[in-house]
Amino acid sequence: MTESKFPRRPVRSFVTRAGRMGTGQQRALVELGPRFVLPFQGAPLDLTATFGRTAPCILEIGFGMGDATAQVAAAMPDTDFLGVEVHEPGVGALLKRIAEGQLANLRILQHDAVEVLEHMIRPDTLAGVHVWFPDPWHKKRHHKRRLIQAEFVQLLRSRLAPGGYLHCATDWQPYAEQMLEVLAAAPGLVNTAEGYAPRPAWRPDTKFENRGIKLGHGVWDLVFRRPS
Repeated sequence: MTESKFPRRPVRSFVTRAGRMGTGQQRALVELGPRFVLPFQGAPLDLTATFGRTAPCILEIGFGMGDATAQVAAAMPDTDFLGVEVHEPGVGALLKRIAEGQLANLRILQHDAVEVLEHMIRPDTLAGVHVWFPDPWHKKRHHKRRLIQAEFVQLLRSRLAPGGYLHCATDWQPYAEQMLEVLAAAPGLVNTAEGYAPRPAWRPDTKFENRGIKLGHGVWDLVFRRPS
């Protein structure tokens, strides 16, 4: 098993919840899971063998029901995508979208993103990382569960290739402020904007984003890059 210099966080940023599975999602898991869901392993993933080609690879952490993930993968056929999500209904939903869109450039890992990054992603390999609308853990006593923390950002930066980017988005202003503070202080990352970034035209709306907008929340994008 690959050794990691990044100690495991004592508190996870997610809680596994039992979700209702539709028949289509269940069928997708059975029929498509063996092809598109990669098993967790304690050794680095061979991306060329996984996708059958050499191409830039982007990792998305916490894709929810996979709508935005599928849209981006369809719009960027020359880029490969790894989606990480722990909730099974979301995995089934994205598998359905993979079949509907015939998306050969997308694979799924149903596992803790920290362990995936530590063990399965080689350093200096990812063209980008998307962390869109992670759980903001609103209550102060739960802030320690937030995904974007200094230690985790260090792990992300180490997996980015030179020139690779980290794109975060949230509709919760206090979390946006924490993200900006943590990312601005991270060694080896440079902000691509003065503060928050304009929303990239290629980032689709997400269910969480639209829900936040309906509740009167703003939306904040942050795009940081590892220098070439």
